Amino acid sequence: MSMKFSIMAGAAMLVPLVTFGAAQTALAQDQAPLSVSWILSKAAAQADHRALAGFEAYVKENNLNWKVDVSDGQGSPATAASLLEDAVQRGSSVIILSMVDMRASQASLDAAKAANIPVFTIDSGWTPGVVVDITANNFAMGAIINAYLADRLGGQGGVIALKENSHHGVRKRGKEFDVVMGEAPGIKVLADHQIDVTNFYADSKNAVEDFITRFGDEINGVFAGWDEPAMAAADAITEAGLTNAVVVGIDGNTAAMKYIRDGGPFVATVAQPFEKMGSQTAKYIVDIVVDGKDADEVIPVKQVYLSTCLITAQNVPPEGELPWTACENE
Repeated sequence: MSMKFSIMAGAAMLVPLVTFGAAQTALAQDQAPLSVSWILSKAAAQADHRALAGFEAYVKENNLNWKVDVSDGQGSPATAASLLEDAVQRGSSVIILSMVDMRASQASLDAAKAANIPVFTIDSGWTPGVVVDITANNFAMGAIINAYLADRLGGQGGVIALKENSHHGVRKRGKEFDVVMGEAPGIKVLADHQIDVTNFYADSKNAVEDFITRFGDEINGVFAGWDEPAMAAADAITEAGLTNAVVVGIDGNTAAMKYIRDGGPFVATVAQPFEKMGSQTAKYIVDIVVDGKDADEVIPVKQVYLSTCLITAQNVPPEGELPWTACENE
């Protein structure tokens, strides 16, 4: 399954020249729109669409004549790599991958480099051949949310973890769960589960239901690698009637804000600025691809971290506000 659409705006026309030395391409004016291929990790993930929305907003606000084709990696690294190869074969001017497991993509990245096509990623972990990966610091987010969980429990109780190792960020957050809980001798890790990303809500809910059957009221806390599994865990806990178990996640999705506002088991998340990740990617494309600036001067590192925000009942924003903006005035 794939989704495709276009963004066209403005009078300026752009085409790539034949050179892309040092990750840059100069573009001629008044010829053709910039052709951007965007590969989502999975169409069901809200984070992908929020990053894309930030990108689209930048394109519209700056009246850019860019044509954007969007395709769905369906949660499969191999599918994403195939879509990357397809984008190269179509002669895209720029390729963007969001939240993709890049471990299957090296050959496709090499093909993009050979074709002088710059590749940018969002929250995918930097891979050789990528100009830059724009993300948030997943080690920091994992440490923040798991420290909050341990503190919320007063350093005592039983916890379970919903992890997922294929995505670099979720894998790092899970490692921070191990570090934090390893420093809390009063907390017992009851179990953990590797989430099936192709069916993450149902799989997470089923896992937590199984854990509730096994451990019951011994469960005091649940760490989930991102918000949708956290919501699944919260639903399982609510339906089972557990009253002393709390859930934490990471991302700051719209639905997660409602869970926190409603006062159920889902008590905290770390909100990522996905819209900013998209708009920052567009800005780098303007600087490096359109204006022909040297990538190493524009971006001195290969991975750029944007700020995040711990969201709890004390600072959860009202409906309609972007969650990560809750910390902008702190």
